Amino acid sequence: MVALEENGFSKAMRNMGQQYTDAKAIAIISAHWQRSGPVRVTSWEHGPMIHDFGGFPKQLYEIEYPAPGSPGLAADIAAALESAGQQTELDPHRGLDHGAWIPARLAWPEAQKPIIQVGLPAAEPPDLFALGQALRPFRERNVLLMASGGIVHNLRRVRFAHEFGPVDPWAEEFDTWVAERVEAGADDELFAYRDSAPHAESAAPTSEHFDPLFVALGARFESDRVSTIYEGFRYGNLSMRTFVLG
Repeated sequence: MVALEENGFSKAMRNMGQQYTDAKAIAIISAHWQRSGPVRVTSWEHGPMIHDFGGFPKQLYEIEYPAPGSPGLAADIAAALESAGQQTELDPHRGLDHGAWIPARLAWPEAQKPIIQVGLPAAEPPDLFALGQALRPFRERNVLLMASGGIVHNLRRVRFAHEFGPVDPWAEEFDTWVAERVEAGADDELFAYRDSAPHAESAAPTSEHFDPLFVALGARFESDRVSTIYEGFRYGNLSMRTFVLG
């Protein structure tokens, strides 16, 4: 629903986009394109949007975000991943899922920057970190890397009737634990979050929304600082924490 709302989160995303107006393209890794097998990279010039959700207001399905792609950049990304040992395939058909087009549209509503979506492997944290390392050189080409997921994401425990109600302590503890370790660069502790983080099973009962974090961490330069652009919860325990490494 954030695609339809004007609130603190949408304003934070728009402000972030204005800070990166010089980005030549956006490469997005989304929780909603996780699969085993080769890493897929969208290679279309103009791709479709995917409204991969149900039961929401009609206006949400009417949103368009006609951002162009970049077949040349997609080929370069695929080649870099192959060189790093990642089996990769170009995908000229698959469109942008809502984990990609919603944050991109909030940050760059004009839909003029080329967007490449990179598939999220079903892999362990160190392997996802290595994927981020392979993508890191593209930052030096003014390609912004966006990892789209959620630090606390358990739809079975959200309270949809109480959007701005009290925050569950277990969700806040996990969110804070992750934020502190991202700030400290404690990657090994984050790799082992299942065993060491408080309430990990409740916060991330499945890994796909948490996994994009490891790609972002792998793309981090040693000189990067953490800038938190938004923190807060919706529906009691759904973390909206968003940060930039730069």
